Amino acid sequence: MLKSMRAAAVTAVTVLTLVGGVTATTASANTASAAAPGVGAPAAVKDIVCTVNDNGVNYRGGPGTNYPVLGQVNRGQKINAKGREGSWVMGDLWDGRTGVWIHVAYLDC
Repeated sequence: MLKSMRAAAVTAVTVLTLVGGVTATTASANTASAAAPGVGAPAAVKDIVCTVNDNGVNYRGGPGTNYPVLGQVNRGQKINAKGREGSWVMGDLWDGRTGVWIHVAYLDC
C-alpha cells in the first residue's frame, strides 16, 4: 500500500540538461491528502547562476544566430540558467527579460 501511495504522490518528472552537462531532475508532488505520512514534495532544483564575461553580448530569442537579437548585456550580468541546447544557454536575466538565449562562450557558469 505504501509503495502505491508513493507512486501516486509524484505527478510529473522533468529532466533538464543544464550548463556544463549537469542533469537535474525536478518533480511536482500531488498535494492530495492520500499521500503517505512522511512523503513530501521533493526539494526544488536550484537554477545555475551564470555570469556574462564580456561587454555588448547579444541575447536572443532562440538558440542560434538566426534568431533575433532582443538586447545586449555587459560583463557581470547574472542569468539563471534554465536549460541548454547545443552551445546556447536559455535562462532569465536578473532584473531583466526571461527566456533569453546566450552563447556559452560569453558565460561563466
